[in-house]
Amino acid sequence: MNLIKNPNSPLNKHISIINIFWIVLIIVLIAGNIFFISKFLGLKKELQKEESKTEIQNFNGKVLSFTQLFIEKVLKSDTEVDFETRLKLENAVRDLDDLEILNKWQIFIESQTEADAQENVKNLLEILINKIQTN
Repeated sequence: MNLIKNPNSPLNKHISIINIFWIVLIIVLIAGNIFFISKFLGLKKELQKEESKTEIQNFNGKVLSFTQLFIEKVLKSDTEVDFETRLKLENAVRDLDDLEILNKWQIFIESQTEADAQENVKNLLEILINKIQTN
């Protein structure tokens, strides 16, 4: 019992060294956790940016595909557009999931005169081009 109360005893020095070791180890582990949490949050933010870019690229690809199909099957056509082509175009425009484009499309297909159709085609193409997002 006298050994424990004596601050100069080797047993107390041994306990002090062990306590210091554990304190340093805990501090190092906490610092490591803080470092890895900050790295994780940074990577998570970067991943969200990349996912957003991917969504934009997918949307742009769909808009360009529809525009290309529209130009090829409607504007360059010398004959009336058949039912199958209309259905393909309708599905493509709905696949864009964009209300503005869909509204312009509806206005275009409901055109009564050739002059209306020409004006509505210009409006449709304008909205399609304006919807393409650049990074």
